[in-house]
Amino acid sequence: MGIPELRQAIAAHYGRWHGLILDPMTEVMVTSGGTEALTSAILAVVEPGDEVVVFQPVYDSYLPIIRQAGGIPRLLRLEPPDWRLNEEMLAASSTTRPRRCCSTIRSIRPPWSIPREDLELLARFCQEFDTHRDLRRGLGARDLRRPRAYPADHDPGHARPHHQGRQRRQDLFADGMEDRLRLRRAAAAARGRQGAPVSHLHHARPICRPPWPTASASRTEYFHDMRKDLARSRDRLTKGLESIGFPVLKSQGTYFLTVDLSPLGLNETDVEFCKRIVTDYKVAAIPVSAFYEQDAVTSVVRFCFAKKDATLDTALERLSDAVHRRKR
Repeated sequence: MGIPELRQAIAAHYGRWHGLILDPMTEVMVTSGGTEALTSAILAVVEPGDEVVVFQPVYDSYLPIIRQAGGIPRLLRLEPPDWRLNEEMLAASSTTRPRRCCSTIRSIRPPWSIPREDLELLARFCQEFDTHRDLRRGLGARDLRRPRAYPADHDPGHARPHHQGRQRRQDLFADGMEDRLRLRRAAAAARGRQGAPVSHLHHARPICRPPWPTASASRTEYFHDMRKDLARSRDRLTKGLESIGFPVLKSQGTYFLTVDLSPLGLNETDVEFCKRIVTDYKVAAIPVSAFYEQDAVTSVVRFCFAKKDATLDTALERLSDAVHRRKR
C-alpha cells in the first residue's frame, strides 16, 4: 500500500489542504499512477450486471474498466459552457436502478470545479437509489493528475492548492455520503466500507514501480510556487487566445484551457480543427469529443498551458495563422 513515509506525507497533505483526517496506515493507498488506482477501485466494487452512471466527457480508461468488471455504463451528457448536472438527467438514469456512480466530472473534464449544488444533487441521487459513488480526483499520474494551483491572489492558508479562491475544504463527503464514497487519487485514499476490498485487490496486482519521492508531498512551498507559475501561464495563454478571437471557457483546478470553436465560423469539428493545426501549424490540441462515447460535443478544444512562455507565444502566433487560414 506504499511506504509508510509517503502515506504519512499524503495524509498530512490532505489534512492541510482539504481538511480531511486520514489514518495513513488504514485509509491511504499508494498506486503507481491514477489508472491503476482507478482500475483497482472499479474492479473491487463493480459486480457483473451493475449499472454504472458515468458523466461524459469521461477519461478514456473508465468505460473499458467498467466493462471488464462486468458493469454496464449508463452515460449522461454534460454540455458547455457550464457542464452542470441537473435533475432531469439524473432522473432519466434513475429508471435503471444504478448501483454505482462514477463521478467523472473532474476526470477528463473541460476545466471546472464541481459546484456545491451539484454535489448535493448527486448525493441525493445516490442516497435515493442506494448508489455508491466513486469520486475521482487528480494527483500524480500522467498529465491529468498532478496537484494544480492558481491563482496566487488569495491567502494560500485558506485555499486548496488547485482551486481558484475556493474554500479550503471541498465537501467531498456531502451529508450521508461518507460511507458511500471512494476517494481515488494516484496516491489513493480508500474510505468507507469498500476500502478493504480495494486494498486487497491492489495487493494482488503484480506491479513493478520505481522508488517514490516523499519530499514534494510535504513541501508547502512547492504548491505555492507551482500555483503562481501556472496562474501566470494560464493568464498569458488566455489573453493570447482571446486576442485571436477564441471564446475561452473558465479554467478551474487544471492546467488546461478549453475554447469553443462555434462562434469562429470555421465550419470544422473539433477533430478536424485539431488535425489541421497539428498538420499544418505544428500546434497540438485535444478535441473534447474524444471523451464522449455517444452524442459528443464537437465544438470544444483543449489546450495545455503548462509550457514555457516562448512555447505559448509561438503557439499563439501559429493559432492566429490557423484561424485566418494563413499559410506557413
